[in-house]
Amino acid sequence: MTGYGTETISDEHLELNVEVKSLNSKFIDIGVKLSRVISDKEIEVRNLVTDILVRGKVSVNIEVKKKGDDSLVSYNEALFESYYKEMKRLADKVGDNSQEIFRLAIQSPEVAVVKSEDNEFGEIWETVIKSGIQSAIEKCDQFRIDEGNVLQEKLEGYIGEIRKQLEEIIGIDPQRVEKVRERITGNVQSFIGEEKIDQNRFEQELIYYIEKLDISEEKVRLTNHLDYFMEVINLPESNGKKLGFIGQEIGREINTIGSKANDASMQKRVVVMKEELEKIKEQVLNVL
Repeated sequence: MTGYGTETISDEHLELNVEVKSLNSKFIDIGVKLSRVISDKEIEVRNLVTDILVRGKVSVNIEVKKKGDDSLVSYNEALFESYYKEMKRLADKVGDNSQEIFRLAIQSPEVAVVKSEDNEFGEIWETVIKSGIQSAIEKCDQFRIDEGNVLQEKLEGYIGEIRKQLEEIIGIDPQRVEKVRERITGNVQSFIGEEKIDQNRFEQELIYYIEKLDISEEKVRLTNHLDYFMEVINLPESNGKKLGFIGQEIGREINTIGSKANDASMQKRVVVMKEELEKIKEQVLNVL
């Protein structure tokens, strides 16, 4: 199921931008892109995602930037002075007036120290960054819930149309059987002649043939499957896979009714039912 959520937090110390996207997938598949300063938190970010988003191809992009003009480099002034004085003494001793002494001293070992941001951002992980990530994931989940409510209405409409076509099939089924009986009787009389027909044997064969066309069990099973689909779709937990299995059973009964129909009017309704079922199969892939 598709989803999208973002969260931005900005204060005097940092700027946090979180973007979470999800696409349809049968399983959970997470891609995480983190700023360097929180690169060690990837496992925790993945756990936050799986705790809320059960299924889907999820992309998480997190940017953390430090605000302000604070330099990321500090200098050991005492060590610099020590290097400079010693280099100046040596230069004076040999009569060298080079202006390179300052550059050499400032570049000497351990004079310049690069500040580490890792500890600084680690301290605000729990209080700021983690909560921002959770908020973005929850927004993505709410996006999917809203989309799911619309999807549920569509699925209920498709099931309702199949049920409507089934009711029409149930209504025309007695006339269909009578039409088949009359057609077979008329054909036999035309080719053989009524006086040459063994009526008892003919009735037995006719009953056997019509029993092959009987769809009573299919009508009952299809009704049960439709009821079960509606029951499952209203459950609070995720049941996308189960709905897919129920859809397969619905399709099996519709196909059997179609193969037994032997009636143009009934076949038209079977075609409509198949069309609605294809819509259901396509949309169920979006259900968690």
